[in-house]
Amino acid sequence: MNDAVSELPLGYASLKAGHIAAVVTNLEMLSPPAKPMPRPFPPGVSLAPLERSDLSAYRTLYRKVGEDWLWYSRLVMADDELRAIFDDPRVDIFALRKDEQTIGLLELDFRQDRQCELAFFGLIAEAIGQGLGRALMNAALERAWSRPIDRVWLHTCTFDHPAAVGFYIRSGFRPYAFQVEVAPDPRLSGHLPPQAAPHVPLIAPNLL
Repeated sequence: MNDAVSELPLGYASLKAGHIAAVVTNLEMLSPPAKPMPRPFPPGVSLAPLERSDLSAYRTLYRKVGEDWLWYSRLVMADDELRAIFDDPRVDIFALRKDEQTIGLLELDFRQDRQCELAFFGLIAEAIGQGLGRALMNAALERAWSRPIDRVWLHTCTFDHPAAVGFYIRSGFRPYAFQVEVAPDPRLSGHLPPQAAPHVPLIAPNLL
């Protein structure tokens, strides 16, 4: 997390052609939930460490979970950088599985002293709306607070599911900061298909 603060000018600002911008909401939890909300995984659903030997398989799951919400950071990351994260024992990566299908991703990053970043958390589209998000969050918080930490934090943005901020607040997180993220549109670079995240307009440079 970057704690540096810079002041943006008031009013509108134009983006460079082919770029996108999102408002990021940062949220934190400074103590374990007072009363965990019981929501076990239903029969046939389980959470297990993800096999880390295959970066391509990880990126396939990452894309399947995040394509609708324009997740792209791990798709544009160099293999050696991603491998360094995978090989770090302070990063826990889990796959949520239903029978033989992988339906969700959970990544907990403990690389900051006495902190846990809920780095990635999500379900494939077919698994949304079945109560699995609550069960997955409960499992995430249980694992995070089982370590000697003082803080769990995460961020979400305006490209994400419209219910995301409310879900995190109901889970016990408190919003504490906004940021603006500007990046090249990953749909124009081929890292995501043009039809990804249809709620975010795709504006190609030659159309500006």
